Amino acid sequence: MLQVVLFFVFSFIFLTPSNLTSQNEKFIVVLDAGHGGKDPGNIGNGYREKNIVLKVVKEIGKELIKIDDIQVIYTRESDVLIDLWKRGEMANKAKANLFVSVHCDAHTTNAYGAGTFVLGLHANKRNFEVAKRENAVISLEENFKERYNNFDPNSEESVLGLTLMQEENLDKSFSLAADIQKNLIKSLKRRDRGVKQAGFVVLHQTYMPSVLIELGFLTNKNEGKFLNSKNGQQKMAKEIAKSIIKYYNQLKLNTVKTDDVVTVDVVKKNLEKKEERKEATAEVIFKIQIASSKKKIKEKSYNFKGLKNVQRVKVGRYYKYYFGITSNYENAKEALSKAKKKGYSDAFIAAFKDGEKVSLTEVLK
Repeated sequence: MLQVVLFFVFSFIFLTPSNLTSQNEKFIVVLDAGHGGKDPGNIGNGYREKNIVLKVVKEIGKELIKIDDIQVIYTRESDVLIDLWKRGEMANKAKANLFVSVHCDAHTTNAYGAGTFVLGLHANKRNFEVAKRENAVISLEENFKERYNNFDPNSEESVLGLTLMQEENLDKSFSLAADIQKNLIKSLKRRDRGVKQAGFVVLHQTYMPSVLIELGFLTNKNEGKFLNSKNGQQKMAKEIAKSIIKYYNQLKLNTVKTDDVVTVDVVKKNLEKKEERKEATAEVIFKIQIASSKKKIKEKSYNFKGLKNVQRVKVGRYYKYYFGITSNYENAKEALSKAKKKGYSDAFIAAFKDGEKVSLTEVLK
């Protein structure tokens, strides 16, 4: 990730590190070719999804590296199977600004057309079925039940829980997905299957704006032939790369609003005024806010990457999700660290007095 500015957020506004860039560092794009190795993906009309998407991803990369400030990382560059969690981990460790996963679709009918997905609620049965098929690969991984905290790709409730972490990046993901979709439809005359939300595990594992592209249907004879051709692969790749470059250029022009935001440095300066921090009184309670959403999710550990004893509180139209409730500030810091290690990079400590939210800075003074 480019220059990271950390924020504590004391409102519904969330600013993620992937929003912020520096002129002196690279804008990192992770390109993910779906499937691979013993997982061929779909094999409609004898074509192999894993081979097609790898070629398309490499073509996208060739276009992107023409821009000096863009760095490309591939989750795989050969015919190997990479676990879904490792794909996301690669992007997170690289501190990537963008994650783009490429796939091909399949159907029992003669369906055709391109579609782009972001992580979210499956709006209908078709979206859920697409997500189930792409998520099914986790069963090929060792210890997948432990790795994914008993996530069940066939369970609508498990899929629902995937949406919380990425919700903060949803607007940016939607923006990129919409532009990719527009290019594929307008420039290449593909049938428009729209921008949709679905619960893809590979998107859930990432902490930055992320999209998943279904290039088309290999099960459709004409579309499969086009996608399997070098000409088709290059054309699809160029349109996707155009959208990514446009997204990057727009991001450089954006300014960050700091309303209702206190930077970490300001908080640190306030804390340094006291050499010793006494334990908070019993009437002050600290909670780690890990998510804020309009969606009501059951407080089960498998919905929160294994975190237990999560509390859900409705505030206006939103549900706030808290973890690590304690009256001891040191314990709260430990809980915050645990939440961040689980992937909740925007988690923060909130303070409550007599049931009302109060300024953390004032409490610590």
